[in-house]
Amino acid sequence: MPPTDPFSLERFVMAQTPLLDTALAELRQGRKQSHWMWFVFPQARGLGSSSTARFYGLRSLDEARAYLAHPLLKARLEQATQTVLALGAIDLHALFGSPDDKKFLSSMSLFALASPTTDTPFHQALERWNKGRPDEATLRFLGQPPPTA
Repeated sequence: MPPTDPFSLERFVMAQTPLLDTALAELRQGRKQSHWMWFVFPQARGLGSSSTARFYGLRSLDEARAYLAHPLLKARLEQATQTVLALGAIDLHALFGSPDDKKFLSSMSLFALASPTTDTPFHQALERWNKGRPDEATLRFLGQPPPTA
């Protein structure tokens, strides 16, 4: 019998459950202060070098699609992304600090690419903060061609 969670997505549910309210409150206040970026806005596994980044990094577009197919994880990611979007034209560096500002764009790129439509908060975030362009490091990791000018 195949495993019901082949990508071990439950690791995100377990990490988010005690800290999601804190993460959302920090976002609403306009400044990330604690450590939750890896599991609230996951990025491609090969982009971070810490053991935590590797543990929460997504290995493929298939894993990102499975994340979006998980009702709770998709809802939480969309809620967190909408919370950032609601801040308007806030500077990502002021909100997240470095390097988490880059991690946010990487996460938005990964989930925009994994989404079946372009009408998502991930696409909206890329449009607002990266001129609609996906993060090039994420594209390289996924073996995708860079965007044309």
